[in-house]
Amino acid sequence: MTESLPRAMKAIEIAQPGGPEVLRVTTRPVPVAGPGELLVRVEAAGVNRPDVLQRLGNYNPPPGASDIPGLEIAGRIVGLGEGVAAWRQGEALTALVAGGGYAEYCAVPAPQALPIPAGFDMVRAAALPETFFTIWTNLFDRARLQPGESLLVHGGASGIGTTAIQLGRAFGARVFATAGGPEKCAACERLGALRAIDYHKEDFVAVVEGLTGGKGVDVILDMVGGDYVNRNLRVLAVEGRLVQISFLKGSTVEINLLPVMMKRQTITGSTLRPRSVVEKGAIAAALRAKVWPLLERGEVAPVIDRTFPLEEAAAAHRLMESGAHIGKIVLTIAPSA
Repeated sequence: MTESLPRAMKAIEIAQPGGPEVLRVTTRPVPVAGPGELLVRVEAAGVNRPDVLQRLGNYNPPPGASDIPGLEIAGRIVGLGEGVAAWRQGEALTALVAGGGYAEYCAVPAPQALPIPAGFDMVRAAALPETFFTIWTNLFDRARLQPGESLLVHGGASGIGTTAIQLGRAFGARVFATAGGPEKCAACERLGALRAIDYHKEDFVAVVEGLTGGKGVDVILDMVGGDYVNRNLRVLAVEGRLVQISFLKGSTVEINLLPVMMKRQTITGSTLRPRSVVEKGAIAAALRAKVWPLLERGEVAPVIDRTFPLEEAAAAHRLMESGAHIGKIVLTIAPSA
């Protein structure tokens, strides 16, 4: 079932690997909803660090995924693929996708779609999937964060960081964060971090050891890698868990295994994009049951730094790479005339 649709749509493509200027407006065929999929008219799409990596040529889409960047969208259903029974034409949703978000239309695996939380507009809804799926699977599935435990979030002012701080706090953890500069540190503390550490001026190891009486923290969420790894292990508590989700400072490091053994530490990590629809659908179900009520009650909310029209995707990427933003960057997509 599909309403009358145009054959072509406006989209952003990556002309060649390079800087933000390689993002260009193009015309592509409107995708078709395959079995188990929804076709969505996109009204907003989140911008994420993996989009930048893809543009640079360092993070190719998984097999079968669109080469159009964009991993999260919000919009309305305009087509239902074979076998889809839980959704109806015209319903609003937000969804995690493996690519194709920077476009007027996007095909979405139905299990990866979620209803828009009550009271949310399309921009706020589009800012949810990538960070909330990532944080849920890493902090709660992999790291098994428990109420009363302590959590250190690196990059606390990023989209991932602002989400991790709020969800950690909402589920009863004592949260600390690192961020660059007083404005970003203040934002982290407003979101629920007990102490934000300015990494430009402070050594997070010394600060965390002081805050915890030398015990260290139970869980660390890290997207830095490089020389942070051994420092993380030093400040991780007995039975502590280090969760690696990115490596801005490099993926290859030499580590001292002694603290890992002596303190029975766990080092883990994950990527989200290549995982199966079934796995992503399970994460979506957990979010709907346990996190969507928090969003609807206003206990947790995405932090939106700025929006850009789809045609200004390059400017959105420049802001992302500058690191000057706090929270999420979102593209808005006006329907073609």
